[in-house]
Amino acid sequence: MKFGALYARRLKRNHRSYGDTFYIDEVFVKINGKQHYLWRAVDQDGAVVDVFLQVKRDGAAAKRFFKRLLRSHDEEPRKIVTDKLRSYGVAHRELIPDTIHSTEQYGNNRVEQSHEATRVRERGMRRFKSVRQAQRFATTHAAVSNLFNLGRHLVRAEHYRNLRISAFGEWSRAVA
Repeated sequence: MKFGALYARRLKRNHRSYGDTFYIDEVFVKINGKQHYLWRAVDQDGAVVDVFLQVKRDGAAAKRFFKRLLRSHDEEPRKIVTDKLRSYGVAHRELIPDTIHSTEQYGNNRVEQSHEATRVRERGMRRFKSVRQAQRFATTHAAVSNLFNLGRHLVRAEHYRNLRISAFGEWSRAVA
């Protein structure tokens, strides 16, 4: 709680760049007995681009998330992949109409896997205590997991070791 936001900011500042395809989804999270929605965008390499906690999941909430996503990312994505929630269509038409929007079945499985860490935390702690705590955890966890999410199955062992060494070096600089 004390240093998480600081570490996340330092890691985000040093993060290289994200891909041009975003997978977007929302997941239900209970906070103090009330249902909230954790919106998440992941790029094609599995790096979490942004997470945002909101009370609703209507068109206005989707537009709010898309605006935040576009602010944190320098340029518009080439393609977004979502499920068939109609709120995404509203935000897509109004904010990024030139971007390709795919809603095919199983297309956003990549982001569904990204929700797993939130679910583990939610079960282990029985629940999130406040909206602020949940947002703080999700943001910090995303920054740290982006650093150590190296895609072991995609690279040779020697290259993977070099990536791990550089990731730990970057972590050391972030926490120093």
